[in-house]
Amino acid sequence: MNVTLKGTLAALALSAFASLAQAKPLEAVASFTVIADMVHSVGGDRVHVTSLIGPNGDPHVYEPTPADAQALKGADLAFVSGLHLEGWLDRLITASGYKGQPVVLSDGIKTRTMEEDGAQIVDPHAWNSAANGVIYVRNIIAALKKADPAGASVYQANGDQYIAQLQALDSYARAQVQAIPAAQRKVLTSHDAFGYFGDAYGVTFLSPLGFSTEAEPSAADVSKLIRQIKAEHVSAYFFENSGDPRLVKQIAAASGAQPGGELYVEALSPANGPAPTYLKMFRYNVDQLVAAMRGK
Repeated sequence: MNVTLKGTLAALALSAFASLAQAKPLEAVASFTVIADMVHSVGGDRVHVTSLIGPNGDPHVYEPTPADAQALKGADLAFVSGLHLEGWLDRLITASGYKGQPVVLSDGIKTRTMEEDGAQIVDPHAWNSAANGVIYVRNIIAALKKADPAGASVYQANGDQYIAQLQALDSYARAQVQAIPAAQRKVLTSHDAFGYFGDAYGVTFLSPLGFSTEAEPSAADVSKLIRQIKAEHVSAYFFENSGDPRLVKQIAAASGAQPGGELYVEALSPANGPAPTYLKMFRYNVDQLVAAMRGK
């Protein structure tokens, strides 16, 4: 075999090896389903995403499993929302031996604060504004490009398309809510997870719990909230797919608020539910809230 032919065969073998290597997708771990769906939407076939918390799961009270540690250990990238939402993450990283730094998708968000037991804390539910969702997506694009430069154009194209859909949703939410008289834009929810939504679109949310579902309100707090709901004529209440609905139903019964249905806040629905993706979740929540505030 002559030298030229040997060189050609070697080049072909190397090219085939490179193609095989490239065909293996990046392994990404996301803390919960909303984040996982965003990463999947940008990454496409080049990224395999595992969500640590499944559909309808609550990130506030989640307890990681040995399988989570195994998934994280084998990940090329880990994505989290941040702002102290995933309080269990440091323990999981230590247990798994994961050596990377998680990508914090809320970086660049203009955060809002809220009062919790007399102290001011940062509200971690930033994705509940579609404009903030755009910032999350831009952070995902940057992280995937850095980890897989060969796929940069794919990530950018997917991300640009996704951002356009989020910007359209942002405009949709604004138009839908603003068509309702300001005095009617008041809703009772299980816990304080819609602050960014309220600020962005002009809705007042009341809740018996603070930012975390781990909180337990006192009887005095509940009585005060019932009086406030009556005084402000809050007409509708919602429970959340990832939380216990009993307390909010009790308050609604005492205050006269009517059921508006279920909202998806910190977790997507299963695939056969009404909110299997972040885009569908956001639009579903807007439509449910608007219908309730209109009294339908």
